[in-house]
Amino acid sequence: MLGKILSTEMDAVSFRTKVLSRHLQSPSFLQSLIQSSTCLNYSPPDHSESFFFDTHEMRKLMDGHHLEHRDMVYKLIIESQLFMPKNRGGKVFVLPDYNQSMEQQREMTMKRIQYLVGHGYLTRNGAFDGFLTAKGPKNELRSFSLADCYGVFDHSLGIKLGVHFFLWGGAILNLGTKRHHDKWLRDTETYKVYGCFAMTELGHGSNVRGIETLTRYDASTGEFVINTPCESAQKYWIGGAANHATHAVVFSQLEIDGKNQGVHAFIAQIRDANGDICPKVRIADCGHKIGLNGVDNGRIWFDNLRIPRENLLNSVADVSQDGQYLSSIKDPDQRFAAFMAPLVFGRVTISSSAVYSAKIGLAIATRYSLTRKAFSLTPNGPEVLLLDYPSHQRRLLPLIAQTYAMSFAGNYLKRLYVTRTPASYKTIHVVSSAFKATLTWHNMRTLQECREAIGGQGLKTENRIGQLKSEYDVQSTFEGDNKVLMQQVSKALLSEFVSAKKKKRPLKGLGLEHMNKPCPVVPSKLTSSALRSIDFQVDILCLRERDLLNRFSAEVSQYQAQGVSTEQAFTLTYQIAEDLGKAFADLAILRTFLEAEEAESASQLKDILSLVRSMYVTTTLEEDSAFLRYGYLSTDNAAEVRKEVTKLCSELRPHALALVKSFGIPDAFLSPIAFDWVEANSWSSVQN
Repeated sequence: MLGKILSTEMDAVSFRTKVLSRHLQSPSFLQSLIQSSTCLNYSPPDHSESFFFDTHEMRKLMDGHHLEHRDMVYKLIIESQLFMPKNRGGKVFVLPDYNQSMEQQREMTMKRIQYLVGHGYLTRNGAFDGFLTAKGPKNELRSFSLADCYGVFDHSLGIKLGVHFFLWGGAILNLGTKRHHDKWLRDTETYKVYGCFAMTELGHGSNVRGIETLTRYDASTGEFVINTPCESAQKYWIGGAANHATHAVVFSQLEIDGKNQGVHAFIAQIRDANGDICPKVRIADCGHKIGLNGVDNGRIWFDNLRIPRENLLNSVADVSQDGQYLSSIKDPDQRFAAFMAPLVFGRVTISSSAVYSAKIGLAIATRYSLTRKAFSLTPNGPEVLLLDYPSHQRRLLPLIAQTYAMSFAGNYLKRLYVTRTPASYKTIHVVSSAFKATLTWHNMRTLQECREAIGGQGLKTENRIGQLKSEYDVQSTFEGDNKVLMQQVSKALLSEFVSAKKKKRPLKGLGLEHMNKPCPVVPSKLTSSALRSIDFQVDILCLRERDLLNRFSAEVSQYQAQGVSTEQAFTLTYQIAEDLGKAFADLAILRTFLEAEEAESASQLKDILSLVRSMYVTTTLEEDSAFLRYGYLSTDNAAEVRKEVTKLCSELRPHALALVKSFGIPDAFLSPIAFDWVEANSWSSVQN
């Protein structure tokens, strides 16, 4: 019985299949299917969005300097592809190295450096030619700009170049004297030596003063003897050490006749010309990382390695042939600060590269949101672009405004550094610490939001954003843990504040001059026009910094009055110290925005910059709970701020594409979903 039922049903299925087959093959049916198709029909955003200002002029303002050199590097990378040709959807994209082992990524990074050296792009009027051997702001600014570009292409490449030129080379330039410059700098620029920067240890990272590597002077031979006395003293996370570096700047405690003179820097050879590890040196690999695997981070042990006396970098302190310790800087604290100078190089480049990473993520996510549609607002109505939803505008447009502000901050930091004088070192340290923390935190938050804003496409490595998150995560901790840096900022502000009070003089420096003026007053009821006023924006951020500095000083003093040490008092007041560090950074960033805005003469650009600035400030007011916690804003005014952010989103929405296009990131450095993402995922693309 069951067999008959199955046979009857099979016959019926066969009959229906034949009827449906004839129906599908008829021309009239195919034509009706085409006419009634509901498949997506769209064009790239460039063809549907209007531009209301000159994006090239805006890009000049954003990049700040050396546009021609930047475009030269972009062109080089796109044309050469630097060994990574990829094709998606009819466009050529410079895509990251993925599906490669750690060893392959390291080899690729080194090949790229060798290619750039061989073709003169790092020397002979290339990116870093003259950076070390011909001092001057123009050479340094050019090198910073090109470091930005190499990092946009490949973060590992940018870091390898930065370690070699800015850390190794910068240490020799700033901590060494003529004998070191003559011997090492030209060979560094031409890559005859490969340098690394051996500061961090297994047991000490941010607390450099506590490092345990020990160097003693042997007057009988005129040599220094570098030793790793315990496992926690091994040099750790040293970029370039695992495979390629031939030399290292080694930071170590210096002991003379049994007396510890503090941290000093030495040049040590760790590999010979054949790449073999030198005697008395041991090197091991740090292993696979969550990102940045194109950089060969290694660990170094020194087994009483002897180096010539001349290998002490002696611009700050020296040791005579007979073993006398010599330094014109008698204060150990000031000497230590001088030895930390090379770290500023790193913080400047990290701050800038973090902003360019955020630009890539926002350019991709914004362009995608201008073509990707979802749901409809009426029954049977057309689907709506993602960026036309207020909630999606809230995700991306405030981040775009913050990225503009931080781009101006990064440019300011570079100018501050290249025009440095001994009198400005403290300011550079404080500003670079605040900006490095703020800009890298912003980058990671931006990339996460962009990843979510593009949905499942964000999980594909070729769409870059997820990969950028892994590559740039390290920036929150290297060259100084961000939390520690912010506390250093607050301590420096407090020191300036206390010193001025003791000497009964006005505050000068570190942007604290506003403390000498009457305290700003916030209107009892905020309006849209007030929130967009430059005077209000400056006043509210000044008020927060001013009040927090007074509170921080009072709390530290209260603990000291109870017999608590200064360092312990700082430890106990860490929360308000972090609030103060953020307040300092936000105000400093706003000032750089205003400086850039005032320098612009085109009315169209000034109008859009005014909107972007207002978005930056109102978002800052909305996001920092300190404004409510300490009463700078009432709950009613905080509600007005929130409404204003939404209003600014709707006003900036028509400019979204123009704003991200002004970032100046070439199309090839974005990803398939920033353009024709349907074609990029079509069957023809799979076949090709």
